[in-house]
Amino acid sequence: MEPHEVKVNGVPRVLAAGPQVSLLDWLRGQGLTGAKEGCAEGECGACAVLVAREDGPDRTRWTAVNSCLPAALAFDGGEVVTSEGLGRAPGACSAEELHPVQREMADRGGSQCGYCTPGFVCAMAAEYYRPERQPAAEEREPCHGPNGFDLHALSGNLCRCTGYRPIRDAAYALGAPAEADPLAARREASAPAAKRTRFVSSGTEFIRPETLQELLNRLEQDPDAVLVAGATDVGVERNLRHSRPRLVLAIDRLEELRGLDIATEYVEIGAALALSEVEQGLGGRVPLLSELFPQFASRLIRNSATLGGNLGTGSPIGDAAPVLLALDATLLLTSPRGERSVALADYFTGYRQTAREPDEIIRAVRVPLPLAPITAFHKVAKRRFDDISSVAVAFAARFDGAVVADVRIGLGGIAATPLRAKATEDALAGRELTRESAAEAAAVLASEGTPMDDHRASARYRAAMLEQAMLRFYADNAPELEVIR
Repeated sequence: MEPHEVKVNGVPRVLAAGPQVSLLDWLRGQGLTGAKEGCAEGECGACAVLVAREDGPDRTRWTAVNSCLPAALAFDGGEVVTSEGLGRAPGACSAEELHPVQREMADRGGSQCGYCTPGFVCAMAAEYYRPERQPAAEEREPCHGPNGFDLHALSGNLCRCTGYRPIRDAAYALGAPAEADPLAARREASAPAAKRTRFVSSGTEFIRPETLQELLNRLEQDPDAVLVAGATDVGVERNLRHSRPRLVLAIDRLEELRGLDIATEYVEIGAALALSEVEQGLGGRVPLLSELFPQFASRLIRNSATLGGNLGTGSPIGDAAPVLLALDATLLLTSPRGERSVALADYFTGYRQTAREPDEIIRAVRVPLPLAPITAFHKVAKRRFDDISSVAVAFAARFDGAVVADVRIGLGGIAATPLRAKATEDALAGRELTRESAAEAAAVLASEGTPMDDHRASARYRAAMLEQAMLRFYADNAPELEVIR
């Protein structure tokens, strides 16, 4: 087998790291100490680096990710740029010349204590090189600067010295990359191809299979193997709970799990597509998912996290589940025995327990078409962005005039599993949505599931938020319903 190698800041480096060594720890071991460990769970962005990702045929997109979560071996054959490399990679800039992002941060006082600055610089550089970024006209998207910079690109980066204004000023001052910029030119060539990887160290093993069949065969032999795509959950378990799986199977580059099929009767989303890839590929075709994405953790997390991972953990607080329940989604589960379809409403069987068999994987998520025209997603959390839900509620409804012809309501964070609010759906079906019927349905919704007390919220608070979500859904749609009536 070929030696394990990763190109860092333009220079190939031998990748000799065990399966439990994160990309961050490996980089720091190489003397590249710009990236820091802050939270070790993907919430602070101090560890952000740039990686080369596929951006369609024969193109590359520089993507910012948290390096504290994925294993270094996940980048075997790949390309990584750190904050040091932006200004000092061979051919990028001279050692005396700062990268434009670094220069703007320095000139506008965007660095205070400096601990978080390298992560900000890398996340900002990813947005700087985003191909779609264009100077805005007089009217521009919220949180977009006049240069087209989307400030949400920095939503996963926390400044510990509260110096956000100069950081924003630096972001909004950036122009377009120069023609001679080698990182901009790199976008015009193919991204590194997926490489089969196998590494054994101290009784643990990391394997990146080449094909889905190879993955299924190995999973059949070793059903206790841990499947890893973006590592946004597994990485936290490793860092904070010291989990050490005996066998890790990396599935993020398997083409069979990375499809996005928009057919006549359904939209099928590959389980290993990163959420930011799904968002870009759908282009707003599924409005309820478009409401979900900006509230799902941060851009850094969405650049790695997948629907397959979010659902595969069986977590009751995963934000994707309530939205997909409202969309009446099904999961396509694949094993050596073949493929079967399971309605998401039947998938969760208990706390972190699912209908998936040990030798099965989630190949794709399928959303039926046509979509319900009236949708909403309400997430209640302590922070507006980059936080775990205390309560998540998704609505998808069809109206016949002002009468609710059909409605699906997905709930997350209130019980041992995500669930459909079927009693509330029954209370609404066939009735006009009025202030009175909405209030009655809100009372039913407040009692759905088994709202629990934990460190995020009390049961009483959760019940109140469920009730308010129903009243807000009515209020948001009341003007249009009044016109119909």
